[in-house]
Amino acid sequence: MTQGASQGPMVWTMAGETPASVPPPGVPSGMSAGSPVPPAGPPLHLPAGSPAAPPAAPPAAPPVVPPAAPPADLPEEYTPTARDLPIIEPGRTETLIDRPAVVPVPEPAPDPDAPEGMGPLYVVGDVHGYYDELREALAAEGLIDADGSWAAGNARLWFLGDFTDRGPDGIGVIDLVMQLSAEAAAAGGYCKALMGNHELLLLGAKRFGDTPVQSGAGTASFQAAWLLNGGQKTDMDRLEDHHLQWMARLDAVMEEDGHLLVHSDTTAYLDYGDSIEAVNDTVHDVLTRSEADEVWDLFRKFTKRFAFRDESGSQAVRELLDAYGGDRVVHGHSPIPYLLGEVGAEDGESESVAVDGPHVYADGLAIAMDGGITMAGKLLVVQLPLAG
Repeated sequence: MTQGASQGPMVWTMAGETPASVPPPGVPSGMSAGSPVPPAGPPLHLPAGSPAAPPAAPPAAPPVVPPAAPPADLPEEYTPTARDLPIIEPGRTETLIDRPAVVPVPEPAPDPDAPEGMGPLYVVGDVHGYYDELREALAAEGLIDADGSWAAGNARLWFLGDFTDRGPDGIGVIDLVMQLSAEAAAAGGYCKALMGNHELLLLGAKRFGDTPVQSGAGTASFQAAWLLNGGQKTDMDRLEDHHLQWMARLDAVMEEDGHLLVHSDTTAYLDYGDSIEAVNDTVHDVLTRSEADEVWDLFRKFTKRFAFRDESGSQAVRELLDAYGGDRVVHGHSPIPYLLGEVGAEDGESESVAVDGPHVYADGLAIAMDGGITMAGKLLVVQLPLAG
């Protein structure tokens, strides 16, 4: 199956005009002087609360309300996260089209001087809106030049998902990845990306807003979860049709050179198919149907974590490898400091968490790539296979 950044079964579009402040792809997005950035916090939390109010009538401005407060007792995967986050006006946003369609994406013209064959393979961990740090990390590996353009010829680059939320410029990150995808293809390489739980969260917040959904801990909404997990108003304001379409077409699982690439350290992928193609098709079908509870369930399962960490972790990895192929699982999602038990303070004032590189664990079968950039850690870009 062709990776989802180039084609897909559905289109999510927005009505209305493009915000005037949207920067061109690859250029850091401007932040207003007072734009709040939430402090870093523990892993993703799915909030519960009272059912959200129905949308306000068109003539009336909806009131500003805080996100739903988390309940006292939640399942283990519903761990708390960032606090004191920006507030946006609630209410369902009727700006996305549910019906599926196919949009042909023209292939970029190949570079006649591009080298033949497949180049080295690189992977990128969770970015979470840290645009400047991403450019610095890509440049350090020789993947982009000083202008932010593709400079790696026929190299292959995979992003493991979670481009937005918590950091200041998620839309700038998406624009850069989309730009590099086109430039890499023209040079004989490629730049591709996987679906992370924060892509599902942003799509859901835009499509369903504060529409109540049934979570494992009670009634919740995509908007409350998005706000609670670092959703940035500046990202939502600058979200355009092509961003939505690109995110909705991303695949969830892929295998490259014996590495099974996924976003989350969970076996929940097995709930969606017994092959890579089946999983990706099922995820796309869920997004095409665009039913709030079904998309929420997909999002909830993709937030699960730590399946490979304990004594039975290697067996969990083998379940995925047996189903989908590959010799090792490479994932993001769970920050390496959490996997190692080195958790910083919630207020974001702790000293930088030392992350030197990927974390290999589960009897050598799993590679964790989330360096904890939201915890003042490190945004990881590494070449596979790992040396040594």
